Amino acid sequence: MPRAKTVPQEVVQQVSEYFSILSEPMRLRLLNLLREGEKCVQELVEATETSQANVSKHLKVMLQAGILSRRTEGTSAYYKVEDELIFDLCNLVCDRLATRIEQQARHFRDFSLTNK
Repeated sequence: MPRAKTVPQEVVQQVSEYFSILSEPMRLRLLNLLREGEKCVQELVEATETSQANVSKHLKVMLQAGILSRRTEGTSAYYKVEDELIFDLCNLVCDRLATRIEQQARHFRDFSLTNK
């Protein structure tokens, strides 16, 4: 059996940090809102019904990771998705979860039919 290559610790750390961005529900909500295109912070605050500080904190994390880009216009900051690959990643995960849920539902249906 071939041995797996050893991956440098710094590579593992960077991959882990990238995935951790998606581990926060608010970030997923913001990404979903930005799927439609660029939005200003105030629009995102209103859509998520949370504080500006909370929204800004999450936007900053995604900006630093290179997922989002930012531009200012007057006193407003506008964000858009810079790395569209993030949606492919989310779609893969959602499809996998949907498949698992469908399989679980079949198991429950099979169980309930056999026990009647």
